[in-house]
Amino acid sequence: MKNKNLHTKAIELLFNLIATQSFSSEEDKTAALIEQWLKGFDILFTRTNNNVWAINKYFDSSKPTILLNSHHDTVKPNGDYTRDPFKPEIINNKLYGLGSNDAGGALTSLLSTFAHFYEKEDLAYNIVIAATAEEESSGQMGLNSLLIDLPEIDFAIVGEPTLMQLAIAEKGLLVLDCRSIGTPGHAAHIKNENNAIFNAIEDLQWFNSFEFPKTSEVLGKVKMTISQINAGKQHNVVPEACDFVVDVRVTDAYTNKEVLKIIEENTKCKVKARSMRLNSSSISIDHPIVQSGIGLGRTTYGSPTLSDQAVLSCPSLKLGPGDSTRSHSADEFIYVDEIKRGIDLYIKILEGIL
Repeated sequence: MKNKNLHTKAIELLFNLIATQSFSSEEDKTAALIEQWLKGFDILFTRTNNNVWAINKYFDSSKPTILLNSHHDTVKPNGDYTRDPFKPEIINNKLYGLGSNDAGGALTSLLSTFAHFYEKEDLAYNIVIAATAEEESSGQMGLNSLLIDLPEIDFAIVGEPTLMQLAIAEKGLLVLDCRSIGTPGHAAHIKNENNAIFNAIEDLQWFNSFEFPKTSEVLGKVKMTISQINAGKQHNVVPEACDFVVDVRVTDAYTNKEVLKIIEENTKCKVKARSMRLNSSSISIDHPIVQSGIGLGRTTYGSPTLSDQAVLSCPSLKLGPGDSTRSHSADEFIYVDEIKRGIDLYIKILEGIL
């Protein structure tokens, strides 16, 4: 299939996706657009909730399988937009619109790559494409809900904006709800020696200063950030509790479970993790897909941002057109040429192993 035709079809689809609201858990209309796009290439597909997926025409269960995945949900536009976030426009090679960069460019490029390989026989790998929902909210009805329906996956390419460089590792995420307990009382009475706020300070200082012993070669150190705090309702009442939230970015040097255990052993507050399933992920630099990319001049790095890689148990590579620094920004955009180059590079990288 001619790449030029794929370029045109990808950009047409991205225009339609931008013009269609698809906040997390509200992706039914963009799922329908993706269905129609696949029908245009005579690709057989399955829709599971708002996830649309397909396998290559000559799927062979005796062969290993590659998953190509990206998401079609978006965050809500922030208040600094000066343009209509749902009005796709190309100005000076920039395609503007909500979700254009994160992750519409990667999604439409991967769909085009799948269409390129769909009817090819005698591939060394099977290929599965999954356009999934609820990535931005880490929801329960996204990729993680689909894995039980997909063939066994040997490795995955997750489409996110990486400037088409190879993110061979990604930090995981633990969000911790912490509560320091004290004795409530009247502020006018004798000094309360069990003030929940002061009890929290000791743990807050520990979170701020502690460094985990192991450092990842690719991702560096585990990072803990205190992001929210709340205590008290009246000026004259010592509160019974001080609640705070800690954002923990976990490297591949630890599992989420190991990190949580270290935190519990070193703090006095009650700690509850909102989820344990958003683990760090990685792929060996020696993996054939990584080596294929390096051979085409791509560089490797570790990504601090979370994606659907977190729910995969197989080796995975984050790779896609666009720039992560534009994600969730006002007046989001992607360069049209980035999409075209993205499709071409995806195809060349996969041709290196197929």
